[in-house]
Amino acid sequence: MDQRTCLVTGASRGIGRGIAEHLASEGANVVVNFRASEKEAADAVEEIRSNGGSAIKAQADVTGRREVEAMRDLIHDEFGEIDVLVNNAGITQDTRFEEMTREEWDQVMDVNLGGVFNVTQTFFEDIKSADEGRLINISSIVGKQGNFGQANYATAKSGLFGFTRTIALELARSGSTANCLAPGFTQTDMLDEVDDEIQEKIRSEIPLDRFAQIDDIAAAVRFLASEESSYITGEVIDVNGGMDL
Repeated sequence: MDQRTCLVTGASRGIGRGIAEHLASEGANVVVNFRASEKEAADAVEEIRSNGGSAIKAQADVTGRREVEAMRDLIHDEFGEIDVLVNNAGITQDTRFEEMTREEWDQVMDVNLGGVFNVTQTFFEDIKSADEGRLINISSIVGKQGNFGQANYATAKSGLFGFTRTIALELARSGSTANCLAPGFTQTDMLDEVDDEIQEKIRSEIPLDRFAQIDDIAAAVRFLASEESSYITGEVIDVNGGMDL
């Protein structure tokens, strides 16, 4: 990863921040994208730099094409074209389908699918022209199994599977790859907000008997971003402790 430039969307906290830190630890120039959490993004950049890494923060709402294009210009001025894009930014708006508003549906689609479209298309030429460019989309086990109260989120995350496989075909002749990671339930602030009884029920369904740690997900992304994964493309890779066995 030495001197390769990696953009991670939604990287100011949680899984995105862990991915950014892992890539930076391998020598990559990392762009920490954020929408509103500027302080958290600055903290992530400072943490990376304090450990000898190279990083900048870049504000952009992935649903806004002009903002994404402005971010591209900033990155090109600082590091040049990117080699690796990690589409991690996403939101939830959970409620039972019969009570879900069209606004809640559209918001999740706009960020979790529309944002991926905007960022990927804006940086597509970078990835295509890179020496072994990498596109890595972060989906979810929910995209495979569904989840009560998450019809919008499950649909969007499932949509990433078809998107990834299609882009893999379109990138293949350039030597660049596209893959999708489907994490299981991961120990983040979002999971911490779930009732303890429900957490225990979820954990009981995981053969490895624990939630994923952020490092588990970040390590998988780091592998997919490296030259060691050069013959893997169009795949959906589960990191879920065996939940779907």
